[in-house]
Amino acid sequence: MSKGEETKTRILQQAAELFNQQGYAGASIADIMRVTRLQKGGIYNHFHSKDELALQAFDYAIASISKHYRAALRNKRHAVERLQAIIDVFGSFVDNPPVPGGCPILNTAVESDDAHPALRERTQKAMDSWLNLIQRIIQTGIDKGEIQTDVNAQEIATIITATLEGAIMMSKLYSDGIYMQRAVNHLNQYIENVLKTHGTN
Repeated sequence: MSKGEETKTRILQQAAELFNQQGYAGASIADIMRVTRLQKGGIYNHFHSKDELALQAFDYAIASISKHYRAALRNKRHAVERLQAIIDVFGSFVDNPPVPGGCPILNTAVESDDAHPALRERTQKAMDSWLNLIQRIIQTGIDKGEIQTDVNAQEIATIITATLEGAIMMSKLYSDGIYMQRAVNHLNQYIENVLKTHGTN
């Protein structure tokens, strides 16, 4: 990696953390200069605008999170194990977030509702990717006889996602991880008792 690429990656990392904690609108160019320790020209040497930086920083944040899921799924073959691995990894983000400030999808979705269409579209794509991952795991589990055949993969993916996102919001709001613990415990029990085909490992 060249020095220029290293600098760009460092800017993305620091900007991703800044935007995730202060929001896109709440983080000024002066704030970006402060956290990166670069002058405005040094930042714009790599990014044409704050908008471009915001979009690439969001992508960087999502990629950082995705690494954790890929690692957790690497040695898991059974659909139930894969779902529980994803839930447990998400649950760990309360105490050890890959990007400080909470879930980038949740934070950006709230902020970019109407104010930033391009960022909103990027956030929707990230959420689609997340939902599709869970749906694929569930559908594969159904096809292999590991998950009940009457399960609606799309519906369950929505419930899992909404439960986890709500739990991370409450844990952050109250500075208490108990809300995520309750969500994780409930989802794991639901998967074991309702989704899992009886008699499979």
